[in-house]
Amino acid sequence: MFGEKQMKHILHSTVAALTLAALGSTAQAAELRLSHQWSNSDVRHQVAQIVADEVAAANVDLDIKIFGSQSLFKAREQYTPLSRGQLDMTVLPLSYAGGQQPAYNLTLMPGLVKNHDHAARLTASPFMAALEEKMAEDDVIVLVHGYLAGGFAGKDSCITSVDDMPGKQTRAAGKAFEQMLAGAGASIASMASSEIYNAMQTGVLDAANTSSSSFVSYRIYEQVACYTPPGDYALWFMYQPLLMNKTTFDGLSAEQQAALTAASAKAQAFYLEEAKKEDAESRKVFADNGVQIDDMTAEEFEEWRKLAAETSYKAFVDETPDGQALLDMALAVE
Repeated sequence: MFGEKQMKHILHSTVAALTLAALGSTAQAAELRLSHQWSNSDVRHQVAQIVADEVAAANVDLDIKIFGSQSLFKAREQYTPLSRGQLDMTVLPLSYAGGQQPAYNLTLMPGLVKNHDHAARLTASPFMAALEEKMAEDDVIVLVHGYLAGGFAGKDSCITSVDDMPGKQTRAAGKAFEQMLAGAGASIASMASSEIYNAMQTGVLDAANTSSSSFVSYRIYEQVACYTPPGDYALWFMYQPLLMNKTTFDGLSAEQQAALTAASAKAQAFYLEEAKKEDAESRKVFADNGVQIDDMTAEEFEEWRKLAAETSYKAFVDETPDGQALLDMALAVE
């Protein structure tokens, strides 16, 4: 039998062990802050919400609090705090961080992605693995891969081939697209997608290039005669992943990491299907409003890609260390 002193010692040890266990459990509980620039109706918010909801349902003491509509950080100011651990998660166009990592500019490059299925293959390729190595240098990892597509709209005529562009006053989505369209003979008018409607209405723009969702949400169908939506071929694809600070992820328990990974896989499948739906919806909305629909052909796509190689791709390679190797990796994905 134990003596009184031994019993007290055992009792104290047991209480201490239980206290430490409780403290350890509390230390594993975490709240993560996720920032993005969009409204709650946007597909990118929905992707974030799926991850948050699935993690909550997993009951692993992990709560993801979403700060949308630039309420925590401005749209283009999220990557740096993420890499420094001041922000846990974000959904953003990776090209926003092209100033920190020039390689990221390849994620908004004309003709690099043909369609959504091609985009999905690209995210599972050595090219994306190379970009993820760059992210790791910044203490960042990808949880959810995703591309959104866009097209062209012309005020008076269709824009499908390089030959349709000379003399047009055009708005392009991104520096690389401006370089390519200028190479096709267009005059470039830089503006936010929210300004396209008024610019077309007042005769400032003849044509515009932006995302499917922006074409619909800004009612551009009221100002144009022809729309070239993303289909089997599209020039404009923008990589917009859900990212996380790597140190924060590594600091989670194995159960929390597993819950996040499973939630992200579900969100990624949703993202791909919704991206396709947005393109189909934009096609229907424009057609329903009497706008002519004209799809880009494989031959026209290759013409644009050849022009991009002489303009946008060349500028990227000239400005980016190991740019040619990264570009070749991306172009190798069929």
